[in-house]
Amino acid sequence: MEDRPGDVPSSRSWLPKLFRNGKAEEDGKYSPDADTSPNERTSLLNKPDDPLEGETFELGDEDKTRAQRIATEFWILFKGSIPVIMAYALQNSLQTISVLIVGRLSPEALSVAAFSYMFAMASAWLIGMGGTTAIDTLASVSFTGSKNKHDLGIILQRALVILTLFYIPVAVLWICSEPLFKVLGQEDYIARESSRFLSVLIPGGLGYIYFECMKKYLQAQEIMRPGTYVLLITSPISAGLNILFIHTFKMGMLGAPLATGLSYWLSFLLLVAYARFIAGYECWGGWDRRCLSNIGTFARIAALGVVHVGTEWWAFEVVAIVAGQLGTIPLAAQSVIMTADQVMNTIPFGVGVATSSRVGNLLGARNAKGAKRACNTAACLSILLGAIVLAVLMGTKDHFAYLFNDDLRVVRLTSEVLPYVALFQIADGLNGSCGGALRGMGRQHVGAAVNIVSYYCGALPLGIYLAKHGWGLSGLWVGQCIALYLVGVAEWAIVAFTNYRKQVDYALKRLDAGDRAERGVDADEANDVPAQ
Repeated sequence: MEDRPGDVPSSRSWLPKLFRNGKAEEDGKYSPDADTSPNERTSLLNKPDDPLEGETFELGDEDKTRAQRIATEFWILFKGSIPVIMAYALQNSLQTISVLIVGRLSPEALSVAAFSYMFAMASAWLIGMGGTTAIDTLASVSFTGSKNKHDLGIILQRALVILTLFYIPVAVLWICSEPLFKVLGQEDYIARESSRFLSVLIPGGLGYIYFECMKKYLQAQEIMRPGTYVLLITSPISAGLNILFIHTFKMGMLGAPLATGLSYWLSFLLLVAYARFIAGYECWGGWDRRCLSNIGTFARIAALGVVHVGTEWWAFEVVAIVAGQLGTIPLAAQSVIMTADQVMNTIPFGVGVATSSRVGNLLGARNAKGAKRACNTAACLSILLGAIVLAVLMGTKDHFAYLFNDDLRVVRLTSEVLPYVALFQIADGLNGSCGGALRGMGRQHVGAAVNIVSYYCGALPLGIYLAKHGWGLSGLWVGQCIALYLVGVAEWAIVAFTNYRKQVDYALKRLDAGDRAERGVDADEANDVPAQ
């Protein structure tokens, strides 16, 4: 099978090399002496000037070729997703451990801590998770589409500046959150204590955002593991600090946000140290005034990323608010479920991050077919992982809540609702992978539109109606189930029917002016990237 002009293979040294000294093996079989062992610095794609190596197969065997490519893509995405999932799971464990320790004080304390962290996720954490998807979109394309390695450092600098500005109104909101919580129907105790909790967490929110920026900066260089290494250190430290502040120093609930904030800042500083002394510093290049140029593109994509991720997370926040109106026990059960879901959500979100980087790399390398294959393979991978989570939840539903609280009323209500939570894990996986694919294409606005229509125009009103007409907390989660399946199916359909050749053009037009010139993209033509 001949390589088409401009095609770039989807893998580099991960796969057995089919070329030797510039020529394919005559029998079409793998080279037995090729060193194929991947490591942390193994590149997923050729750089722009690298010689081609890779996708050559036996002539006249297209079915085998297709199967091999899909299997290879599946393995690349799976291997790339694992360290990302582990990092996000450990990252969320900092607040999960905090909720576990606070929850031992009382059901009311559990409700305050879980509600506060959920609100933090729907605001500051959202800037870290959603805003940094702009790094996924731009840095992944830059890594394969640009010849200047310092461009990654400039993108990181833009992220730090712009996302700090994004965080300022969130910090003000946290300080003034008590009246807002009362307007939203929360009990006076929950509103007052949650406001105090969030005020103490304000410095930690900035540490979370900076840590997320550094993690994405390293991931763009295909350095995937440092986030996991760092969190393996800070997660037990966070647990110790929580016990120290909450119980030893008798600070009560307010010891939790202090411990969590210190842990996120420590995680950020350790990641900076890793980049400086071990791997990742070569792309930094020092502070550069260029970080203040082309900020409109980054700010737009970051804002759309916040909206894309936020439209889903805000829907869960609405569910938490309505659960609080149902009483303390439903709110405590909802807190258990949401705290656990924040950990489980790291699986589809981790696959999504790996997918967005992979798709961005392929688009930057002008490999339209490879990008399409990666998107569809990621969807299948996420469905498989979602099915595994579903089985685990169904097997542990009667005892799950004991991890958080010993109150039998909370345990029983959690057991009743968990089957609905388990059911949407497959759809959540599909949503995560396809959402990541859209972010890799810079199409955050498409995912946001799908979320808004699915959640806010149908599923949420239905869930609230059911909750207040006899279904209780279960009714809210029935609505969430419906929404996630609508979103998952719609986004996969969009991804499947996308014109990936046009996405290659759009991706290259988002590069900085100098990079566009190097890649042969007209600067005037690239000033305005059309809606996709």
